[in-house]
Amino acid sequence: MFIFLIVVQALIGVALVGVILIQKSEGGGLGVGGSPTGFMSARGAADFLTRSTAVLATIFVSLSIVLAAIAVKSSSDQKVDTTLDRTVTPAAAPVVPAPVLPADPLGGAAKK
Repeated sequence: MFIFLIVVQALIGVALVGVILIQKSEGGGLGVGGSPTGFMSARGAADFLTRSTAVLATIFVSLSIVLAAIAVKSSSDQKVDTTLDRTVTPAAAPVVPAPVLPADPLGGAAKK
């Protein structure tokens, strides 16, 4: 269920980005001007895109809240310890004997 809702959330996000990018920008940003002789009038297309942006944004925010609630509920079922409550007993380190070195590492080579 959670994975399905995340996939739906991603699809809605992609659709929302697409709808926003095809809108005509009033400030000359990413909007691309076109002729008003398209399949819809300029006014009708603007109304449709504005409404679809509002609907997609509402669904996106609502789904985000639902996903956050599901995530909190699934994580609250597990017991979480703080680091202050934990008592750590270190394991005994294995005893490794020191290597035996000769008394004179150069083997008397310096006395020649």
